[in-house]
Amino acid sequence: MTEATTLKKQTAFNKPLRPSAALARVVGAEPLARTEATKKLWDYIKAHKLQNPANKRNILCDDALKAVMGKDEVTMFEMTGLVGKHLAAT
Repeated sequence: MTEATTLKKQTAFNKPLRPSAALARVVGAEPLARTEATKKLWDYIKAHKLQNPANKRNILCDDALKAVMGKDEVTMFEMTGLVGKHLAAT
């Protein structure tokens, strides 16, 4: 394999982005790709048992997530768009 084939192409999904202060409380302050931010959010949601037991597609926000999402409950589909507002180019 050559060096060119082992390097990943830089895309919008894997480009490192800086999280806002509110998001950094959940995923850490280091720059990370959108996909990694989403993965860490899900790890946090599952660790803190924040999925709505009646509808697992909804996330019940604790204080840290509410600072990011802006409301008490969001769907997993809304979450991606809301988190995108908290990621900025490095």
